[in-house]
Amino acid sequence: MTRVSVRERAVFLPDADALVLADLHVGRADASAVDFPLGEGTDLAERLRASCAEFAPREVVFAGDVLHRFDRVSERHVAALETLAETCDDAGADPVFVAGNHDTMLAEVWSGDVHDEYRLADGTLVCHGHREPDGDADRYVVGHDHPTLAVEGRRRPCVLYGPDAYRGGDVLMLPAFTRLAAGVEINGMRTTDFDSPLVTDAGRFRPLVRDAEAGETLTFPPLGKLRRLL
Repeated sequence: MTRVSVRERAVFLPDADALVLADLHVGRADASAVDFPLGEGTDLAERLRASCAEFAPREVVFAGDVLHRFDRVSERHVAALETLAETCDDAGADPVFVAGNHDTMLAEVWSGDVHDEYRLADGTLVCHGHREPDGDADRYVVGHDHPTLAVEGRRRPCVLYGPDAYRGGDVLMLPAFTRLAAGVEINGMRTTDFDSPLVTDAGRFRPLVRDAEAGETLTFPPLGKLRRLL
């Protein structure tokens, strides 16, 4: 695998100098019983700020489902979106927004460009993953399925890494950046259980789990083998 730094809910690609995260679902708190002491938008911005401080990326790419609601966006949600962009600006990074299937309103509330897919400086193609991309690449970074791995009875957000998994290119599937999404447990999932068409053979995807306390990323066996170990 080409160089990548995995964090709990995002990845940094050093060859592209880009931080990529997906599935923020701004506005999901309105439909959730979970509340954050400082609010949903502040929680997202603070964690984004921490990642920017660690990596100092040139770009921050939001890989789709930035918004949660299909039909409307409140002023509070617009303010949260602007805070995310300002957080990037303050860190010296350019914010780049890629549309997901939830983002029908994104172009109306974001004054900059909204991309269907976005190519990084190293050739990596970032798209949301809900449909097949138009472009080809040696590596794709997607979101959409919100993968988690159950470890000792606890769901852990995970990045799924599939070598040569789509059109001969590697695939990195990111977990949801929002902590309001429970995530989908992938331990026993097969190809047809995934929504993303970029998962053509689930058995070859490896879960990568960040252990923040140990400061290391744990690499698990491919799902095809992991299912047999359960």
